[in-house]
Amino acid sequence: MSIMIEFCTSNSYFGTDKVLQPLEARFDCQVIEYGCLTSCGQCYLTPFAYVDGDWMEAPTAEALLETVVRKLESLEPNQEQG
Repeated sequence: MSIMIEFCTSNSYFGTDKVLQPLEARFDCQVIEYGCLTSCGQCYLTPFAYVDGDWMEAPTAEALLETVVRKLESLEPNQEQG
């Protein structure tokens, strides 16, 4: 079962689309870009994404990528056991 990474189209202003899309090649995940995640303005303030339903944010898209990778790495062993 693949992990879902969701981000907002408006948040791609920070470059989240460019840093998150390559994760699909490295991890068992789906990166999905939505027109709106109903986070009401948050997409204009800071890079963020939902990873397996958990809110994650960082000061830059690159820092968000690092945060998301750490989360995915922590979930990987659990995916194999399930």
